[in-house]
Parts: sequence; structure tokens; C-alpha cells
Amino acid sequence: MANKPRRLESVCVYCASSNSARPDYIAAAAAFGAILAREGLRLVYGGGGVGLMGAVARAAHDGGGRVLGVIPDFLTAHERPLKAVQTVVVHTMHERKMMMFQEADAFAILPGGIGTLEELIELLSWRRLGLHSKPIAFLNIDGFWDPLFAVFRHILDQHLVPAEFSRTWTTVTHIEDLLPALRAMPTTVFAGPPGVEEIAPPP
Repeated sequence: MANKPRRLESVCVYCASSNSARPDYIAAAAAFGAILAREGLRLVYGGGGVGLMGAVARAAHDGGGRVLGVIPDFLTAHERPLKAVQTVVVHTMHERKMMMFQEADAFAILPGGIGTLEELIELLSWRRLGLHSKPIAFLNIDGFWDPLFAVFRHILDQHLVPAEFSRTWTTVTHIEDLLPALRAMPTTVFAGPPGVEEIAPPP
């Protein structure tokens, strides 16, 4: 029997905060923000007003959507939060990531830098441990994430993670396919290693 589409209320977007990003990456972020607003889904994001982060938040807000930004206080000067959207200022990166995780039903990974890599690897690690079953989808524009997927394949080939790990995320190449991919991901929970129960990540 096919899985019913997931019911989503909030989608967290991980993406770059660089204004030097390629224009098509920034345009894709804006397009996804508009899609979330049109679909009545709340955007959860890193709270910045620059780069892809700013583009996705502005488009969601301009489309009448709900937006929640979460940013640590030491980044406010650099990432310049948008005054028009709801933004929670926290003290640490750990607080930021935990609040974003707790407030989201699914995760969309757009092109990003080292901060995006940190966030998505932690998210996949939690999924690997059976700590959550929230869907994760990459927007792989022009093969942006192919080098990372090659690392994942290498880890799988070396039997350092079980084969099921490859089913803990999905990938699309077009922005309009991102939300349907998140909704279509199976609701089953990754079993995790022996002895690990399905629990929420620690606060």
C-alpha cells in the first residue's frame, strides 16, 4: 500500500547566507519561498536577510506566508535579520539548530556553504540514529550536491553505514518538485543501531 502524503505545516530551509551566490540559486530560494506561501506552509529558516536565506524569507513574506527566523545574537550584524518577519534571537548555534528542528515538519536543503553542511549532516546523523523521521530533500541544481552524494556513496560502499541510510533523504533538480518530494517521503522511522530507541533529540 502506498504511503499517504505527509501533512506538513512548517518547512525548514537550510541554505547559504552569501550575497555572492549564483543568481539562479538565489532565484530558486525566492521561488521556494513563494511556493511555501502559496501552499499555506510556514517557513522556518536561519533568520538572516542576506543571500539565499534573505531571498526565501522575503518571498514567503511577500506572498503572505508565515515566516519564523532563528538567529544567534552574534550573527545579527553579519546576517542582518529582516524586520518584517518574526525572528527569535538566541545565544548559541546549538539553540538555533534545535529550535529550527523542533519548529519544522520537514527540511529542504538548498545550495549552501559550511554552515549548511553542518546543519544537514547533524540532521542526517539524527535520522541515522532513529531520533526522528522527518523528511529531508535536497535541491540539487546543476549537480551542486553531487560531490556530497559521492561521499555518501563512498561511506555506503565501505559498509560504514547500512544501506537504509540512502533512503533517509531524497533529491530533486527542479524547485517545483521540492515540496512534493518532501510530502511523498515514507513515514517509516530509520531503525538506528541496536539498542537505540526512537526518542526526540536532547534539548
